[in-house]
Amino acid sequence: MSSPWIDIVADEDATGRLRTIYDRIRSPAGQIDRVMSIHSLRPHSLEGHMALYKNVLHHSANTLPKWYLEAIGVFVSLLNGCAYCAEHHFAGMRELLKDDSRAVEIRAAFEQRSPENAFHTAQLAGLRYAQALTLAPAQMSEALIADMRVEGLDDGQILEINQVTAYFAYANRTVLGLGVTHEGEQLGLAPSDTGDPDNWGHQ
Repeated sequence: MSSPWIDIVADEDATGRLRTIYDRIRSPAGQIDRVMSIHSLRPHSLEGHMALYKNVLHHSANTLPKWYLEAIGVFVSLLNGCAYCAEHHFAGMRELLKDDSRAVEIRAAFEQRSPENAFHTAQLAGLRYAQALTLAPAQMSEALIADMRVEGLDDGQILEINQVTAYFAYANRTVLGLGVTHEGEQLGLAPSDTGDPDNWGHQ
């Protein structure tokens, strides 16, 4: 297993505030995902990442399907060349879909940068927006927002798509910039904390 490019505090060595956070975010199988443990030298940064992740992807006030938000994350991660996030969130999307053939169809469309091969109408408009925002953020225009509205997305749902796209830009660059790999990790295991995401970042 390759090591990240900076030191991390191992699970067995964590104390104090970091110990509390680790115990809160470990998966049901006991794993601390490396995308989180990479923050271990600055526990406040880990808390900030976790708060963003929970509120953007897992908040009960979101109205778009969770599998679709995960799909956006997979697409953005593939566009950014981030295998760690793409593989983890593809596994999560697949589990939420409970339809392996559909998951494979989506993955193939994303690999070809052709979401229209697997999506239509509102979901396709959202993915096209995510693609444009990922690849050419300085060239964004209000027309893409209008396209999503025409397809039936309301402004709150457009915000959800924007925030998931922006979160994965952050997560991808955290992982790619610090040499984090998914080698040897169990994929698709979300952190086990089930409390209100509103509580993250306010302890």
